[in-house]
Amino acid sequence: MLKIKKLIALVVLLGPTMVMAQGENAATAFSLQDCIDYALQNAIDVQNAKLDEQSAEFKVKETVGIGLPQVTGNVTVQKSPTQQRFFSTYNPPQPGEEQGFSFISEEDAQSLGMEAGDVFAAQNFFQLKSNGNASLGVNQLIFNGSYIVGLQASRAFKELSIRQTSHIEGERAATVAKAYFNVLINEDRLKLFSSNVDRLQVLYDNTVQMQKNGFAEQIDVDRIRVSLNNIESEEENFKNLLNLSISLLKFQMNYPLDQPLELSGTIEDVLSMSVSNAEPVLDVDNRRDYQVLLANKRLQELNIKNKYAEALPFISGFATLGYSTQSGSFGGLFRTESDFNEVPGLGPDQWYGYSVFGLRLGWNIFTGFQRSYQIQQQKVALAKMENSIDEMENAINIEVEDASSTFSNALEKLDVQRENMELAQRISNITQIKFEEGVGSNLEVVDANNSLKEAQTNYYNALFEAVIAKIDLSRALGTTE
Repeated sequence: MLKIKKLIALVVLLGPTMVMAQGENAATAFSLQDCIDYALQNAIDVQNAKLDEQSAEFKVKETVGIGLPQVTGNVTVQKSPTQQRFFSTYNPPQPGEEQGFSFISEEDAQSLGMEAGDVFAAQNFFQLKSNGNASLGVNQLIFNGSYIVGLQASRAFKELSIRQTSHIEGERAATVAKAYFNVLINEDRLKLFSSNVDRLQVLYDNTVQMQKNGFAEQIDVDRIRVSLNNIESEEENFKNLLNLSISLLKFQMNYPLDQPLELSGTIEDVLSMSVSNAEPVLDVDNRRDYQVLLANKRLQELNIKNKYAEALPFISGFATLGYSTQSGSFGGLFRTESDFNEVPGLGPDQWYGYSVFGLRLGWNIFTGFQRSYQIQQQKVALAKMENSIDEMENAINIEVEDASSTFSNALEKLDVQRENMELAQRISNITQIKFEEGVGSNLEVVDANNSLKEAQTNYYNALFEAVIAKIDLSRALGTTE
């Protein structure tokens, strides 16, 4: 009695933990939508498409930044050990003048033997060997037609990246769906095959017993043993095929290959998917690849618009605030005491401010007809793109017609193979009963069993073809089913 009480207490304590663990295990089973959602979050091509989408968003912000104030700062200090000289002519004083305007004195000119009009190279007395400058400039775009069109183009480029992401997600979802249903079909196929093995094993055991009792020959036992060996070998092949199909699904989802993946779907999901035969309704605008092409066309139209906008004038405003200084020595640029104290009017502070502001008007009046020819080139590219759109519309119609026909044929084939499998199963059951009752031959049992295996294989192949055809039809119609 004490042991029973302890067991009850243990169950009460561990009960919530066991329920929680069961809930966690159940949560690991993936439905079709779970597999698709996982793939859309982890597949490399989808991740790259989303990164391209982010890049397009940054491109829009970059383009917007062109219209914001552009602020630049600049600080320069330099020393000229050997300054560049400037050239001038000697102008002696005219009669009645004390001194002519010249950068050389009359005494120095006479000592050098210079005459009026002689050219000489003089040292720059107005520029010291060291100077510094610090400035802050602001430039604000006021009007630019290309900038306005560029904003529209950047948003169109973002829309294009969104369409491309949607297209890649649709292709990935279709690929995952095919791999998912392939796993479900192989799982059910393996279950049925295992039941065939069990059934043949029972038949073999019964035949062995009949042979011991004198109601069957050894050749009957050997024939069934051969069939049993073959079907057991094929069962191992199906197990490997199932593992391979699971690995393929993991690969399409970018799911870790070394981790188990359990699916919640059943063969009924496959059957409901394959037999849904609604009338196909095409809306070409729902095709994601068609939307990508339309987005590219919109970008091309904006390229043409931008070329026209380049002919408009552009206006910008600018302002500069700065400080500058000069010194006889490089170190004097960094001292507060002036090196120019010997020059009247200069104070101890050697940095002096200056400011500039204004408007700038630019206009590309004539570009040698380059813009005109560029526009013509862009128009030709647009015409080619419009032709591609027309071609895609025709191709989509043909694709829908072909996919619809393929799906209808797949359904008819599936019905035939289902009936064949049911008939083969019935024949196999009857021949086995007749053999066990002693009114049938062992050869009939083996032949019926081989026919059943073939019928089952044909049925599952037809079922998979029907599922693939249905997914391809949904893609052709632009639906998400």
